[in-house]
Amino acid sequence: MRVAVVPGPGLSGLLYSLGDVGIPGPGVADRPAEPVLVPDLAAAIRDRERSGDVRWVWPSTAEVYPALLRAGVRVERCHDAALTEGLLQGRAGTGGEPSFLAAAAARLRGLPVPARPAPGQSGPQPSLFDVSAQERPSADELMATLSDLIAVHDAQLAGIAADEHPGRFGLLAGAESAGSLAAAEMTAAGLPWRPDVHDRLLTEMLGPRPPAAQRAPAGATPPRPARLAELADQIAAAFSTGLPVNPDSPAQLVRALAAEGVQVTSTRFAVLREIDHPAIPLLLEYKELSRLHAAFGWSWLDTWASGGRFRPEYIVGGVVSGRWASRGGGALQIPKVLRRAAVADPGWVLVVADAAQLEPRVLAALAGDRAFAEAAASGDLYTALASAFGGDRALAKVALLSAMYGGSGGDAGQLLAVLRRRFPQASAYVESAAQAGEAGRTVRSVLGRTCPPPSAAWRSATIDPGDPDGERDPGAGRATRARGRFTRNFVVQASAADWALVLVASLRRRLAAICPAAARPELVFFQHDEVIVHCPAELADEVAAAAAQAAAEAGRLLFGATRVSFPMTTAVVNCYADAK
Repeated sequence: MRVAVVPGPGLSGLLYSLGDVGIPGPGVADRPAEPVLVPDLAAAIRDRERSGDVRWVWPSTAEVYPALLRAGVRVERCHDAALTEGLLQGRAGTGGEPSFLAAAAARLRGLPVPARPAPGQSGPQPSLFDVSAQERPSADELMATLSDLIAVHDAQLAGIAADEHPGRFGLLAGAESAGSLAAAEMTAAGLPWRPDVHDRLLTEMLGPRPPAAQRAPAGATPPRPARLAELADQIAAAFSTGLPVNPDSPAQLVRALAAEGVQVTSTRFAVLREIDHPAIPLLLEYKELSRLHAAFGWSWLDTWASGGRFRPEYIVGGVVSGRWASRGGGALQIPKVLRRAAVADPGWVLVVADAAQLEPRVLAALAGDRAFAEAAASGDLYTALASAFGGDRALAKVALLSAMYGGSGGDAGQLLAVLRRRFPQASAYVESAAQAGEAGRTVRSVLGRTCPPPSAAWRSATIDPGDPDGERDPGAGRATRARGRFTRNFVVQASAADWALVLVASLRRRLAAICPAAARPELVFFQHDEVIVHCPAELADEVAAAAAQAAAEAGRLLFGATRVSFPMTTAVVNCYADAK
């Protein structure tokens, strides 16, 4: 049963039964003629969730579900209209269009697409759905939103059914919505985080926290931590010219190096590493520590670590390939050195599971290359492929990554030739995707996520002039090859993202079944091909088994019967840093 949900004023909301599919039709006795305005939406959803199988249809999980979680309500399934709209717009080649409910409804009715309204400011006593009294919708507005939701939901189901592979695309839409539930739950649960450990690690690397860093006046530049100040002095002293050198100023660094006969155009890591000068090792250390301080220093600790948890906001499908992103906190880029601060609660552990060599295995399953699939059925894929490269595992890895990512320089060309002879179907699969991109076409993941079409600028640069005497844009070849590398990579990376999304949906369901009580295992982190579950120590084996079962299920759902295995490397640890 599908039930549409529209949050209303205060704790209230509208509920409307849609039946098993689409808009309710006439003559069905058990479907209400009118929506039900419930005084406590969270309580109504909790009761309905307990009473039977239901899929909630709402404008956006990110906008509705966090409030339910704060009220102690979890749901099993939903249909996220905004995320589904994004998938369908991508399939139609208009992936850059807004996907929020009002925009989707306007497109459906041929009306101008409105701008997304700015988030409202909450009053001193926010309601369940955190809107001020001035912003609370009227009864007519609630009914209009419900009408939009019903119409958009019906059109989305029709769009999925009309897809070339409706089963696959429907699985993608369902997994994307399930992922949105997992994302909100991870934010609510939070990754266990020890501020005292984080502070100690920063102090060991940077020196004591500068007092001004605690309450720097607006617009003021806080003083450098002791180690950065020391390195800055050493860097300046390493130059014989006596010129002032601020290590945070690329222009000053370029001038100081030029004065000593070293010509550089930038101060990026890759450029500096090639320079022989006594200031360079100091500068590299400074840049690395400065980056850590800026991104994950004491300011990060004050902002993002509270109540013993790190709670970032995950953005489902935030990257065109379907990979997730995060808003604030750098959740998907936690430095290894700071993973020491991710420590399980007493009596609990972290079960860290990641898919081994996921993208090469996905390519093997996509291509249906028998020889490649047999190699991918083993434990270490690169070792299994090494026989094609004289037993050299490193060469096998370079060749395979070059095939997926379009590398051809140096020895990559020769290694690719070996790969093409040994595994022709796998090579042909990514080559076909590259050719499609070079021709300006789009490609899709295994479940149907579609890459963005080429931009107008790309088409303008690569178009054939028509006139035999006309000249093509000199950058056309470069743009064409870049587009080919993008689509070559997309079919593999986006399909790997499909697999990971289905993995998360399956694991979430399995964790709920392990222990529905208060001490249930919690999915607290997800990054591309890695998940972390925080659970009571006695449940660690069950959680590890659930991760392996979810991986196997994801492989079956995406690729059917295949010899390719998708093993999960699992570690049960007290501290995240000990997992690898």
